[in-house]
Amino acid sequence: MTALLKGRSPIDLVFASMTALAAFTVCLIMLGVFVSLVRESSLSINKFGAFSFMFSSDWDPVKELFGAAASIFGTAVTTALALFFAVPIGIGIAVFVTEIAPDSLKGTIGAAIELLAAIPSIVYGMWGLFTLAPLMGKTVEPFMQKIFGGIPVVGHLFSGNTTGIDMFTSSVVLSIMVVPFIASVSRDSFNQTPSILKESAYGVGATRWEVIRDVVIPYSKRGVFGGAVLSLGRALGETMAVAFVLGNSKRISLSLFDAASTITVTLANEFTEADTDMYLSALYHLALILFTLSFITLAVAKFFINRKTEEHDR
Repeated sequence: MTALLKGRSPIDLVFASMTALAAFTVCLIMLGVFVSLVRESSLSINKFGAFSFMFSSDWDPVKELFGAAASIFGTAVTTALALFFAVPIGIGIAVFVTEIAPDSLKGTIGAAIELLAAIPSIVYGMWGLFTLAPLMGKTVEPFMQKIFGGIPVVGHLFSGNTTGIDMFTSSVVLSIMVVPFIASVSRDSFNQTPSILKESAYGVGATRWEVIRDVVIPYSKRGVFGGAVLSLGRALGETMAVAFVLGNSKRISLSLFDAASTITVTLANEFTEADTDMYLSALYHLALILFTLSFITLAVAKFFINRKTEEHDR
């Protein structure tokens, strides 16, 4: 640090110090949050174990028995299913806007995508509860049971009562919420593809689909991956929209049509009800797991993005 500041003017020194302070402040905030979560969850960690807590499905505030397995399972299933729906749709929207749509529609569709991202979570939740859930429970889910219910193994995923308040509906709502992020980031990445690459492909007789498949998407894959990771972070931390349509059931079920719970929903619904130190500590323990999970996910994604960047530079 001293070598970097040596020989610079006082103004440069002040500017460099301020920017360095801002950068290190972010790290200090993250460290402070982590330390606070660890401290507040110490009772739960000492009683249930840092890792045993993650694999226990017990959740009985009266007996003060707590476990995060059901909440982690609900978080993983709804997030994975939401990305399964959203990633192809988001990439498809980006391809249409950048490569297929006429110029008169590009601005309109782009504005609609940004507006979709700006809608508050609670609006999605209310729409999901009063509009989407009845439609799913009465029409979509019974139809899916008829189609997939008789298939061995797969049929278990679509068994049970079709109420519309379940993991499947929650995943659909989440996917609608994260599609704008994937579409926007993918669109910007596709627009950065050099025109000379696409023109060269067209010049050798490639079709539009071949140009998109073999030129645009491979060149922009890091941006597309970044958009998916950004959406993953949004889906992991979403609370209000999921709370309306998930059902808040503390049990692990293999059926997508059963109610469940996520870490964020558990925190939102039960934080005000925590009337004992152990109950409150268990909730902080859940928050610590979510914080760590989000941090690891983004760190791994950043690692692969940097790795692909280095390979591309070579």
